[in-house]
Amino acid sequence: MDNKFIQEQNYMRAKKRVKAIKGFYIHAIVYVLVNIFLSGIIIFGLMQSNYSITDAFSNFGVYSTWIFWGIGIFFHWMGVFGFKSLGFDKNWEEKKIQAYLEKEEEKRRF
Repeated sequence: MDNKFIQEQNYMRAKKRVKAIKGFYIHAIVYVLVNIFLSGIIIFGLMQSNYSITDAFSNFGVYSTWIFWGIGIFFHWMGVFGFKSLGFDKNWEEKKIQAYLEKEEEKRRF
């Protein structure tokens, strides 16, 4: 294959990856800002309805969008970063075994 073609393919893949990561970060920022706004409106509304501040903050409605939208953002994160970001790639077990062996070796030295 032509080297220029391979470089162009790699560039396009990298560009697509960066666009996906940027999309996730934008999603995360919007998630936080919108949920802060919604929670504030809900708390304010509850306090206008003679709820105490502790009752307003403990109301499920304040946190429901955080939870349910958070599930969606978790799956978006998994789609962008995958299980590898959790450390469970193909060599995870081998890396863990080596780390434990190294720790045991260090213990024996001292």
